[in-house]
Amino acid sequence: MAQRKSLGAIAIVAVLALAAAACGSSSKKTQTGSTGTTTASPGARGNVNGQLVLGALLPQSGDLSVIYKSLNTPVTMAVAEINAAGGVNGKPVVVKSADDGTSPTVASTALDTLLTADKVDAIVGPASSGTALGIIDKIKTNGVVDCSGSTTSGALSVAGGAAGGYFFRTAPSDNLQGPALAQLVLSDNKHKVAILTRNDSYGTGFGSSLSKALTDGGADVVANVAYDPKSSDYRADVSKVAGKGADAIVVIGFNDDGGKVLKELIAQNLGPKKVQIYTADGMQSSKLFKAVDPSNPSVVQGIKGTAPAAAPSGVTNPFIAKFAATKIDTIFSSYYYDCTNLIALAAQAAGSDDPAKIRDKMIEVSSGGTKCQNFKTCSDLLKAGTDIDYDGASGPVDLTDKHEPGNGVYDVWQYDAKGGYANVPGVAQIKING
Repeated sequence: MAQRKSLGAIAIVAVLALAAAACGSSSKKTQTGSTGTTTASPGARGNVNGQLVLGALLPQSGDLSVIYKSLNTPVTMAVAEINAAGGVNGKPVVVKSADDGTSPTVASTALDTLLTADKVDAIVGPASSGTALGIIDKIKTNGVVDCSGSTTSGALSVAGGAAGGYFFRTAPSDNLQGPALAQLVLSDNKHKVAILTRNDSYGTGFGSSLSKALTDGGADVVANVAYDPKSSDYRADVSKVAGKGADAIVVIGFNDDGGKVLKELIAQNLGPKKVQIYTADGMQSSKLFKAVDPSNPSVVQGIKGTAPAAAPSGVTNPFIAKFAATKIDTIFSSYYYDCTNLIALAAQAAGSDDPAKIRDKMIEVSSGGTKCQNFKTCSDLLKAGTDIDYDGASGPVDLTDKHEPGNGVYDVWQYDAKGGYANVPGVAQIKING
């Protein structure tokens, strides 16, 4: 699998004020719960026993199963480091794995098992925004902390945090990535842009943010089509783009459905060899070509995209090199590593595995104190009575009152002739400040 490569030194920096979402780092120090009051965890699960039990609710099956190792391996690595440092509150962290299926239905059933049989205190995942939105009420009702490193839909940006304050994410919102991708398209001097998106919270939300940023930047959005990701025939959807004179086409989807849309674009003479194609994190996989033409890896060559940065400029966290050595695609890996550490540090700061108490410490350990980069260093500071500011592998983190980062840093990457991807040489990351 091709890996992300180091970025060049030329900065592309876009600072966009999003009027609908004023983002700012939360300040220290007293937080008595995201809703303003401290509440006890539901007692029926009987899981508050002093040992942190973490559920990894990730896509072992479904559309995002191609990046399962990218999401699960960082959780495993983080927990190994945590336990090697003495665990949380003197006990090793236990991990229970479950399949989110890239489906709210599958994830809901798996969540029931994690809550009732496994008695987890906190969850890492799920992978997709639609899946998270499908189980958000259950997360709230059961009072379980949830941190996702890959859900990016703007629909999850809620003041005080979604799910009664129990939901957090380390990946920035698509309210930021839309402008980042628009910045890339505009920097390539593309001015007539067609957009094809999954008809779900991820696709349409991203498409709306992208369309606005493109229009604000002077481009003409000649088509904005939402397609059914479960369809077996995309001819009608692609035909709405054909004949519009687009000099760029953006496809916002996942590996399987996005690959099928690309296949149809090629069939209608609109493939990457004819028109510049752009995409984003949902279609960043060294296996994407298999959904287009399994016998021809070069079929995706030249497609460009953005994705939350695997290694933001200036970040020197040891995890980055350690994970690169695994040769696993790096999509969202740093963000899952950070979710795992934040939960563990919040539990350490709370001195408890009570989900409500963990929730109340999540923002606090992410900003405003003494900076630290790994669980051992941060935990030692906490034990010494020092407030901490966890700066992770994905960057400073600094969770806002929406329980998400206030800024986004994005890689600019491109597919090569072997179906792999790497950052575009000579082009630096795009930074968007909320």
